Amino acid sequence: MTSYPSSAEVVIIGGGIAGCSIAYHLTKLGISDVVLCERKQLTCGTTWHAAGLVTQLRANRRMTELAYYTGQLFGQLEAETGMATGYMQRGSLRLAKTPERLEELARGASMGRNFGLPVEPVAPGEIKERWSPLNIDGIVGGFWFPNDGQVNPIDVTMAYAKGARMGGAKILEQCLVQKIIVEGGKAVGVMTEQGEIRAKKVVITGGMWSRDLAAQIGVSLPLHAAEHFYIVTEAIPELPRNLPVMFVTDEHAYYKEDAGKLLLGCFEPNAKPWGMNGISPDFCFDTLPEDFDHFEPILELAVNRVPLLANAGIQLFFNGPESFTPDDRYLLGETPEVRGLFTACGFNSVGILSSGGVGKVLADWIKDGMPPVELVDVDVRRTVSFQTNKKYLHDRTTETLGAMYNMHWPNLQMETARNVRRSPFHDRLIAKGAWMTEMNGYERPGFFGGAGTTPKVEYSYHKPSWFDDTAAECRNTAENVSVFDLSCYVKYLMEGRDALKVLNKLSANEIDVPVGKLVYTQWLNPKGGIEADVTITRLSETSFMIVTIAASQRRDMAWLKRHIPDDALAHVVDITSGLPMLAVMGPKSRELLQKISPADFSNEAFPFGTSQEIDLGYAKVRASRVTFVGELGWELYMPAEFAQHVYDVLVEAGAEFGLRDAGFFALNSLRMEKGYRHWAHDIGEEDTPLEGGLGFAVALDKPGGFIGRDALLRQKEAGKLTKRLVQFKLKDPDAPFVFHNEPLWIGDRIVGDISSGAYGHRVGASLGMGYVHHEDGVDKAFLEANSFEVEIAWKRHEVEAQLGPWYDPKGLRIKA
Repeated sequence: MTSYPSSAEVVIIGGGIAGCSIAYHLTKLGISDVVLCERKQLTCGTTWHAAGLVTQLRANRRMTELAYYTGQLFGQLEAETGMATGYMQRGSLRLAKTPERLEELARGASMGRNFGLPVEPVAPGEIKERWSPLNIDGIVGGFWFPNDGQVNPIDVTMAYAKGARMGGAKILEQCLVQKIIVEGGKAVGVMTEQGEIRAKKVVITGGMWSRDLAAQIGVSLPLHAAEHFYIVTEAIPELPRNLPVMFVTDEHAYYKEDAGKLLLGCFEPNAKPWGMNGISPDFCFDTLPEDFDHFEPILELAVNRVPLLANAGIQLFFNGPESFTPDDRYLLGETPEVRGLFTACGFNSVGILSSGGVGKVLADWIKDGMPPVELVDVDVRRTVSFQTNKKYLHDRTTETLGAMYNMHWPNLQMETARNVRRSPFHDRLIAKGAWMTEMNGYERPGFFGGAGTTPKVEYSYHKPSWFDDTAAECRNTAENVSVFDLSCYVKYLMEGRDALKVLNKLSANEIDVPVGKLVYTQWLNPKGGIEADVTITRLSETSFMIVTIAASQRRDMAWLKRHIPDDALAHVVDITSGLPMLAVMGPKSRELLQKISPADFSNEAFPFGTSQEIDLGYAKVRASRVTFVGELGWELYMPAEFAQHVYDVLVEAGAEFGLRDAGFFALNSLRMEKGYRHWAHDIGEEDTPLEGGLGFAVALDKPGGFIGRDALLRQKEAGKLTKRLVQFKLKDPDAPFVFHNEPLWIGDRIVGDISSGAYGHRVGASLGMGYVHHEDGVDKAFLEANSFEVEIAWKRHEVEAQLGPWYDPKGLRIKA
């Protein structure tokens, strides 16, 4: 008879591969009082029918590192537990039918070099040698990954489970969790069919059931199930054994040989969402109805690509559900709504290959209270609460499954479930030819075509179709004046007697400044890493406005709230929706604003870094003299009901000053020229302000100190920075653009990689910034003494390197 404990240090909900991996890794850390509750049987939801592909190259460096760890773990798990895993390291081939796809693969392969991922390019003939049944017509090339492979998902999950039991964990099957128990904003246990289990930490790894379980307690986990198809042939005598896994993403297909049979799977462009009305807890090793008509277009392409399929019998036509998230990245970490509640779900068909890395980092996070490495791409706090809307998820899921195999162009935009969040200026901007991009559902202009037109977009790794439009917007910002709709920027209002005390403890810079002063600062973790990059404006003795980026809306609010002591008289509210913002930027911005407002915009009356409430038209507007583009300018914050009036007044008066609208592509180009950092790319949880070149925003000697101060003092006392953010400019004007993760070389050594990049239209060059590592320190002398190259799509290009910005390095224009 099963014994059901009444308490545990950690309770895990869900017995798929993620839950079992987390249990296993917790015991490796010495946390043995772990209980895993599975509603039916281990693997019975999604894990059991996964294809079991174990590939290591992912969208960015951190995700690739986690997948690499998983592959390494699979190679030793059988020896440790005595449980067979079916792991076979046969390698994988990624094929390209177009030069654009080949460049995408080459850029990914270059990224893999950053930490020694084995990879090499292969020509069509070499591909044929490794995968002889292949028809190579139309194949232009590919890449070979020798350390990739495949695994049996059920077997490896059982190995994780045995390893967890060996470490002291209890795994309970037929134990349905009905609800998570929350007290005082903290998860304290679960209610099961067999009774209550109290816990210090709770982890949701419930796959496609996770969203609805979390919703019971007000936690947002945006994911939706979709039908997922593959076929398994009967044995094919002519099929060679031990073939590598093969991906032909231009045909939406992957191939895996196993025991003389061939598995053909797909990520079709128009997917079929499933489970819109909820998913029964009794769903167990179940399949969904066949839909051959849906799969047939994939099969037709596959028969041409692998002619052996034409005469092969189909042993199994499989259709089973898997869960997908709105941005095709899984949901990991501590939830922003409930302390002590963690999650690992929404794996978008990469749960098997992610399982080891996910288990390791989440176990560390649970133990230490903070992630062991930067995980912003998959951090559950990146999402926003509206994304659990079921119609939104349904419509977006039709696209996200297929997007796994689409071209991953720079600035690629989703097309489904759009126009969710719109600023008051939206219709006016559309009428002027705005092409909208999206961030967390917020529509914001990427660039502007002609008035009254709908721009046609062609993506590219080189010059995209909007290149000239963006160049014109940048030039106008430098020569005249431009207006940017930055309403998506997140605004919090914090008030109370202790607001200053709380913010000063949280912020690296000094917040005790005169009323009307604006402070640029970072919020740090105890290791000195940057958790948030914000501006704080002091509105009164006890009132402050905090501005951060759109991607951090829930994350930064959770960080702030969790650092307000229980006895503090301070409260914070998100005022983003009620306070749109326009940035008026350029050398003629002062003249324009002076024409429509009685306020004095001179340097003496309105110095840089200050904020005032002004009259503008018939409205009251908060104007802050600050910039993210490197030109003279002001950010204007206004109540939503006055927004259109303010915009119309600006546009009417702006004609004589050359005012035009500008978008986020121009914004990115302009900030890159100035070396302005973007959180989650150029600065983040593993980067200190000193390494990121932001020491000017740190007040080490302020009374009371701040979170992370001790770590910065230790770094400063070391006398040198072995890691530092550097600005790069490609010497060849015709060189490809850099975007992120491109390796940086000195001679035969990789010394860092690019964190972000863009073309700088004011300086006429492709630019990037990234961290350089050198054990004897990174300084001006080191940069001048060495020649740097950046590797783009498997080729190296010479770059200039310096610590300061390429445009207006003394900042004279912003203080003009």
